[in-house]
Amino acid sequence: VQLQASGGGLVQAGGSLRLSCAASGLTFSRYTVGWFRQAPGKEREFVAGISVSVIRYYADSVKGRFTISRDNAENTVYLQMNSLEPEDTAVYYCAALFRVSGPLRSDDMHYWGKGTQVTVSS
Repeated sequence: VQLQASGGGLVQAGGSLRLSCAASGLTFSRYTVGWFRQAPGKEREFVAGISVSVIRYYADSVKGRFTISRDNAENTVYLQMNSLEPEDTAVYYCAALFRVSGPLRSDDMHYWGKGTQVTVSS
């Protein structure tokens, strides 16, 4: 199983980025998928998730700014991040949970991808 996160980069505050998480080696449509992030010196935290039936979950800190979506034909989950703030700076990880829905907790996730760095300058 592989989860490949991409799309990170450096952006100014107020800007946008779209992260992608491409999965292989699993029946993607059966997995609830989430994005987590970890900033320097902080614990990893939940950002957004999407269930098998396309129920969306968001952390309060990103509601209204981030949108998660999935394309099962492409085995990919996307995280559209708008109105980015310096506080969004972190390494972003995607993870998959063999369950039809959330909640998504870091310790419960079955598979993790390598992170992609997002840096938001002020």
